[in-house]
Amino acid sequence: MKKEKTSLLKNSAVQSILASLLCILLGLLLGYIVLLFINPTGAWDAISTVMKNFFTYPSRPAAMKYFGSTLVKTAPLLMCALSIQFAYKVGLFNIGAAGQYVAGAGACLYAALAWHMPWWVCLILAAVAGAALGALSGLLKSYCNVNEVISGIMLNWIALYSANLLLTGVKEPASPYTNVVANFNSSALLPSLGMGKLFTDNQYVTIAIPLSVLVAIAVWVVLGKTKFGYELRATGYNKDAARYCGMNEKRNIILTLVIGGALAGVGAAFMYLSGYEQWQCTQSSVPAMGFNGIAATFLGGLDPIGTIFASYFIQHITSGGAYVDKTMYCSQISDLISSLIIYLCGFVLFFKYFMNSRIVRREERKSLKEKEKLTADSAAKTEEGGRK
Repeated sequence: MKKEKTSLLKNSAVQSILASLLCILLGLLLGYIVLLFINPTGAWDAISTVMKNFFTYPSRPAAMKYFGSTLVKTAPLLMCALSIQFAYKVGLFNIGAAGQYVAGAGACLYAALAWHMPWWVCLILAAVAGAALGALSGLLKSYCNVNEVISGIMLNWIALYSANLLLTGVKEPASPYTNVVANFNSSALLPSLGMGKLFTDNQYVTIAIPLSVLVAIAVWVVLGKTKFGYELRATGYNKDAARYCGMNEKRNIILTLVIGGALAGVGAAFMYLSGYEQWQCTQSSVPAMGFNGIAATFLGGLDPIGTIFASYFIQHITSGGAYVDKTMYCSQISDLISSLIIYLCGFVLFFKYFMNSRIVRREERKSLKEKEKLTADSAAKTEEGGRK
């Protein structure tokens, strides 16, 4: 029985789940402690509200409607997480996913509002815009040896202000927000295919939700089950060895960031072509969606399938924080609780390493005891034979 338990703990998927659950529990505990310091009276209710999210609504129709809204925002988060994960598997840190998300938002909204394109064209243009920004970062990495983190951060801000400038031409006259896509070009909205009826006629629930899950499965297949994915991962492990084996490491680096950029760009299209949000042309900060993808991919154990559930959880607690009683706590307290859990997500790999080291030590001690026992038994038999 113990042998089965040890082998189960050595499984990477099991370790990822346990590490993620530990991060979540620690984050909730720290959040609860912070709430106790601020106002102990409503601390438990506040932390419970964050976890309940849409379950705070007493009626099932209302709960289902806001559950749908949580899923709507989960789809773009999942795409950003996959963008970062795809690059990370190849040894690259695509912090530029936030800028690629912005580029995709600018492209799809301008195509929808200025050119009156249908949704599938807007979706393709969003992917192309994100891929172009990723390609630029890849070219700088491959041919100029510019670290992708540095170029990604710089390109994030270039993409933000470029998108603001571009979308100023399609914004509402009396506000800084872009025109409502449903009013100006309903053909640009992603089709629902009747899915909205499952969530109390939530008009924002579209095919983006199942498509994002299918993309996650596709990424899992490409990276883990194909020759192309093997070459990309080999380049990430050791680009010099990959070159020696005949792989084009420069092409692989560029292609990786192109695919990562396309994923983030499509994520933006999933958000803005659902009609759930409008772009604010005066915003001076990069949307958090791209950065939250870092937490989602690490909480998911760097596994595309695990990232599906991790992305939902991150969005669940983020949305749940909006229902915290504002008479007891300031409006930013929900963001604080969410950020604590998100911050601890970065320790998933550390917890996995800790578990592996403990298992190795336990097995070494067990092996040493068995050797000592065998030596003692052998010495006893030898002594007994000598007496005879």
